[in-house]
Amino acid sequence: MFYAIISEDVADSLEKRLSVRPDHVKRLQDLQDQGRLLLAGPHPAIDTENPGAAGFIGSLVVAEFDSQEAAQLWADADPYNDAGVYAKVTVKPFKKVFPQ
Repeated sequence: MFYAIISEDVADSLEKRLSVRPDHVKRLQDLQDQGRLLLAGPHPAIDTENPGAAGFIGSLVVAEFDSQEAAQLWADADPYNDAGVYAKVTVKPFKKVFPQ
């Protein structure tokens, strides 16, 4: 089943994000290589694809896991957590309807 991992950043998280981004992206690449990643990306702090110094306010990952517990464990191990990027992380079941 798919799970949505919805993360909210602490204030002024950009420097923290950049410091561990390669490790964060590697984990997402591993999910993609396994055919389990549906989508992933950050939420820009302002209404533009490249927010520059404004940075980001959170992230969304939708990926396939064996259970919600497995998805939560994966989310808890994100390098962004260790670096203090995320203030809150929510894991919810996700039912993909479109595109088919």
